[in-house]
Formats: sequence, structure tokens, C-alpha cells
Amino acid sequence: MSPTPLIEFPADDPERALRFWSGVLGVELSGRPPAAGAGWEAQSDGLRLGVHERGKGPGDTASLPYLTVPDMAEAVAKVTELGGTVIHPGERWSICRDSEGSPFALAVGE
Repeated sequence: MSPTPLIEFPADDPERALRFWSGVLGVELSGRPPAAGAGWEAQSDGLRLGVHERGKGPGDTASLPYLTVPDMAEAVAKVTELGGTVIHPGERWSICRDSEGSPFALAVGE
């Protein structure tokens, strides 16, 4: 069984974003534990949805799907080998663009 994917939404007004996504999906987003990063998250029907306050990082410009991988170094090597780019490499999370320029993130599965 593969880990549940995460889609993360940056928010200029987190309270407004939390009301929106709670209302649209009918779920409550709860605060994350410190090890998971800042923001709120809900899990429902095989999907994790996250909201965080917009910052200045590369993952803060648009919604971002996080896809789990077993080995970060191998995954980012494949991204570049197949024509994508790595915008922000990391040990646990990396932000990338696919061969067509669409942003996505990779996260090491637990």
C-alpha cells in the first residue's frame, strides 16, 4: 500500500482558506505536529489536504501535490534525467517542475 498523497495550498489568509476547504470537503483541518511543518492538514478518502500560510519559498506560489518516494536522491536524479528541474532540493522534501513546467513536490515515504 502506498502512502496517501498530499496536496498543499498556500494561503494569504489561512483562516479564510481553512473555512473554504473545510466547507468544500466537509472535513476539519487540524494543526500539524512540529515535525510535519507549519500549517493544518486533513485526511479523507485517500487524500491528504494541507494549508499553510503563504511564505516566500518555492512551494508558496501555487497549490503543490506532494508525491511520496522511497529514496530522495534517486527520485531527484530521475526528475532531471527525464527533463524536469529541481527547484529546491532537500533530504525530506524537494520541490520540482516536471518536463512541462508544472510544479510538484517529492517527500520521502515513512
